Amino acid sequence: MTLKAIFSRSALCSLSLLFFVTAHAQANRVISPNEKIEATLLSDASGEASSWYLEIAYMQDGERTIAIPRVDLGLVREDQSFVERLTLKAAGEPQFIEESYTAIHGKRSECSNVANERTFTLENADGSPMELVVRAYDDGVTFRYSFPEDDGEYVVLEERTAYTIDAEAKRWLQKWNPANEGLYLEQSATEQQEWCYPALFQTSEEGPWFLLHESDVLRSYCGTKLSNLEDASRYDLVFPNPGDARGVGESQPTIELPWKSPWRVIILGELGDLVESTLIDDVATPNALADTDWIEPGAASWNYWSDNHGTKDFQVVCDFADLAASMGWPYTLLDWEWDAMGNGGDLYDAVEYIKSIGVKPLIWYNSGGDHTWVPATPKDRMLTHENRVEEFTKLNEMGIVGVKVDFFESEKQHMIDYYLDIVEDAAAFEMLVYFHGCLVPRGWARTYPNLMTYEGVRGAEWYNNTPELTTTAPQHNATLPFTRNVIGAMDYTPTTFTNSQHPHLTSYGHELALSVVFESAIQHFADRPEGYYELPDAPRSFLKRVPVAWDDTKFIAGYPGKDAIIARRKGEEWYVGGINGEWEPKSISLPFDFLPEGESYRLTLIADGKHDKAFATTYHVVTSESELDLDLLRRGGFAAVLEPNR
Repeated sequence: MTLKAIFSRSALCSLSLLFFVTAHAQANRVISPNEKIEATLLSDASGEASSWYLEIAYMQDGERTIAIPRVDLGLVREDQSFVERLTLKAAGEPQFIEESYTAIHGKRSECSNVANERTFTLENADGSPMELVVRAYDDGVTFRYSFPEDDGEYVVLEERTAYTIDAEAKRWLQKWNPANEGLYLEQSATEQQEWCYPALFQTSEEGPWFLLHESDVLRSYCGTKLSNLEDASRYDLVFPNPGDARGVGESQPTIELPWKSPWRVIILGELGDLVESTLIDDVATPNALADTDWIEPGAASWNYWSDNHGTKDFQVVCDFADLAASMGWPYTLLDWEWDAMGNGGDLYDAVEYIKSIGVKPLIWYNSGGDHTWVPATPKDRMLTHENRVEEFTKLNEMGIVGVKVDFFESEKQHMIDYYLDIVEDAAAFEMLVYFHGCLVPRGWARTYPNLMTYEGVRGAEWYNNTPELTTTAPQHNATLPFTRNVIGAMDYTPTTFTNSQHPHLTSYGHELALSVVFESAIQHFADRPEGYYELPDAPRSFLKRVPVAWDDTKFIAGYPGKDAIIARRKGEEWYVGGINGEWEPKSISLPFDFLPEGESYRLTLIADGKHDKAFATTYHVVTSESELDLDLLRRGGFAAVLEPNR
């Protein structure tokens, strides 16, 4: 054989192999409806029995960019493994998923769940099947595992889902803590830790962004987190630590077949796509409540930030109820120590007074589980179904409409059960629920819309705890719209003008803006009454009218840790909040291209004044073609409301 022939034959073999691999990849692709996102199922052995992974790509400016080069797949049950030596037995035809639903609270009232879906059947060496369900959305990729066989109950020893991230990617991550109350900081690619959800990445300086999380975590599994302790470039999904919640409960979940895992969620696109996304709720189980007419989002007054022991004092409780009434906020929260109330009245007197002025009371419980080390009473009144029925019956009779339940700090399977037990029993009594010292949202607001908000954030309460938030809050506040608040309601307890135990350095304009920038179906405004009464007319009026649940949300501009400008619509009115997270003043140009074309709006703009504690209020008429130049103080901000000009 001639040398030329040898080379020709070699080239032909290479082309054949390339054709096989390309055809194989194309056969196993799932592409989003807008054709900008694709997930491809690939094998380490070009289709032979092996391990399998997903490659996630994004079309940016007409070019295909690999956002995540490898998402490892599989899990290990106590009886057998579904990781290595897997054979692809079937690749289902693409199915178009199209669903519309109405959300009572959140970023958007009318939501859509639209995707292309494929189900891949993999078989292990023992001939047992595992299905991989992959969906491509216009704003991301979701996937889950399924065991279709009706074949008993098993412990899952490990889930082998893992995300390989390029070293060049930027990343904003929170070090793992069971209350999810750390800071989101830009991290080095070499930093190795366990990490909280969600996790934010940008593939390169100009590349797409993506956020890693999970949704639809129900009773059949535990919550997970991310860890790159074994390999700095690979973020493994790991189960709760055995020592979480003082060792109560098993870390590894027990599943009963047939079974489907929670959705693994990658929100992907431009930065605004992430901020505006409802993907976490879109893939969650639909509303399980037959009647939701009684669920009312709204603002609440809250005394803990300004007076840690305020609820012990009947007069303080009445002052905060009066604040809610004067501001038109529907709720006031009776926080810890309500069972020790004195100085002129007890709990029953307080509730009667609150109701008499047209405000609805909410109440706190130390009942996150029998592991909690916090001695504050009343304790553990939510632990059993019988306890809850007894307590909710009393609360109904008194006229208390919701509960704040505190100190969970665990995501083990038995604790997922407990969270959902509380929400379901509360719904039977038409009680609203707020979780504190807890996990972050997993889509439950769609399934159980009486779950109004979660803490799971380093919020303004930390001004009570240490001096650290004084200096970190500006940057932290400007990071949360791109991380924690993307995935669901976040009760930061914002918008304070006076000081707690440790002062804030954010401007009054910055604080006012948080009422729009941060989303929570019950927004606990945390300042003392005089902090609101002494405001000028414009910002005080703004806080009287600002909604907490929205018909639409639009990202205007921003960058994690630097600044954030978000517009939200309620009815025909738009509200805009913008914050500067940096230590230098900046000038911005505020566009109004989110407004309907051809319509004009009256704009009330409440911006930074000459110093941190001053406002400058101006009035304008704008259209979708308008732009307004603004000067923001260091750590400053602004808020605005736009009304149709008719």
